[in-house]
Amino acid sequence: MASALSPKLLRGGLLLIDAGSGQVKRVVALQYNPDTLTRTMQIQGTGDGGERSEVVRLKGPAVETLKIDAEIDATDQNELSDSAALAKHGIAPQLAVLEGMINPRSADLIAADSLARVGTIEIAPAQAPLTVFVFGPKRVLPVRLTEFSITEEAFDPDLNPLRAKVSLGMRVLSVNDVGFSHKAGTLFLTYLQSREQLAGNSLGVKYDVLGLGGKP
Repeated sequence: MASALSPKLLRGGLLLIDAGSGQVKRVVALQYNPDTLTRTMQIQGTGDGGERSEVVRLKGPAVETLKIDAEIDATDQNELSDSAALAKHGIAPQLAVLEGMINPRSADLIAADSLARVGTIEIAPAQAPLTVFVFGPKRVLPVRLTEFSITEEAFDPDLNPLRAKVSLGMRVLSVNDVGFSHKAGTLFLTYLQSREQLAGNSLGVKYDVLGLGGKP
């Protein structure tokens, strides 16, 4: 039994937000925090072939991609689980929520088809909610899901999944993608500023650590 003085365990997860109003439409918490979070940065330099004065310039924020593997297990009951739903459907509802993040709603598809049938020339794709990846209060990142796979590993007698591994690939949305006035742009700037503040807490070292007697 956990002590009353034990720190509260924070879970990583995803938020679905209406980009216009900022209203949170759904909160998706991971049942278990992933063991690893892989972050890849693609530097946005001026590239080869530019003017000499431009070689060391940065033309924008690095393109950051994230990868996590999450586990969902019906046998481990916790406060995030609905025991009645688990008994009837296994973890299929949790998987369906995640799948809904990468598929347009059926109602939007039907509406678009109806417009096409009456001769509408151009139909704008349905706007999906803004996805925000949350991994602690200092990492709240607007993202676009780029990879999604599910490995179902155990089933009940009705073939409802009871255990699964979910792999998610995400691309962080920056002000280069959405602009400064978009909700995602605001979230990205807040994240970038928090990283700059963290860098300010890093202790500096002296030249001799690198084998130098002074400035190069």
